[in-house]
Amino acid sequence: MVTLAKYGRYGLALGVFLAGLHVQAQSLQADLEAYVRSCKAEIGVAVITDRGDTVCVNNERPYPMNSVLKLYQAVAVADALQRQGLPLDTVIVIGRGDLHPETYSPMRDERTSDTMRISVAELLRYALQQSDNNACDVLFERIVGLRDAEACVRALGVDHFAIRATEKDMFEDHGKTQDNWNRPLSAAVLIDRLFTRRLYAPVYQEFLKETLVACRTGQNRLAKPLTGRGVVIGHKTGAGFTTPDGYPSGINDVGFVRLPDGRHYAIAVFVRSSQCDRTATEQMIADVSERVYKYVVK
Repeated sequence: MVTLAKYGRYGLALGVFLAGLHVQAQSLQADLEAYVRSCKAEIGVAVITDRGDTVCVNNERPYPMNSVLKLYQAVAVADALQRQGLPLDTVIVIGRGDLHPETYSPMRDERTSDTMRISVAELLRYALQQSDNNACDVLFERIVGLRDAEACVRALGVDHFAIRATEKDMFEDHGKTQDNWNRPLSAAVLIDRLFTRRLYAPVYQEFLKETLVACRTGQNRLAKPLTGRGVVIGHKTGAGFTTPDGYPSGINDVGFVRLPDGRHYAIAVFVRSSQCDRTATEQMIADVSERVYKYVVK
């Protein structure tokens, strides 16, 4: 709360300005709530703007992270490397038998030798840009474990989440996708802090930011309505397994958006229990993204 008397003759003007921002945020809240109610899915949204607005819809519910897990992991990997004094080009040797043969893994499919030498930076690129499940599990096994990753993110002031299962765990038991969960605001706070605060030495933190900006997955989600508008978005997507009814069990996207004029915002959209196909579910995320963009550029 702002005490207007503190600002003397500027207090009234400041109060009017802040009240205007509050009304605008309420307008976005109402718009998002109405849109979410119209969808055949459970949708959670969180937005943090550089004007100090935080808008949440259905944030009290837990949503499976799916591959948004890899964003949380990447932050913990940067922390582990810095604490141990290890560079990003630290090489890890992986045997073919160390890789899950059936999970989604461009790394495994592109590198066909029995033994591969791969840097931590390359593993992070595979995990963040292509959502490679084997790359994620190698990082959990060799650099930072599940519980240490969770503790690292909590130390940044992020709460309401849990990291308890590897990609292999979730592949072998789809029910374990519920063990890695967060609220939308948790993910939005994490990516906002990664892009706006000094968390680690630039060599680690700038690498993560650049890698997220080069994300190749989920172009029909948060990024779709921003194309051609001079916007830069760094984001991480997630997708759950298909249900017996043929619907996606979860579709997510978490991003940091910077506009051409320097304004920026963090946005997280988590969709679960969708009664629509993947294309229509991804469009829900794109629709939310467009509403938030239009609100910010007003």
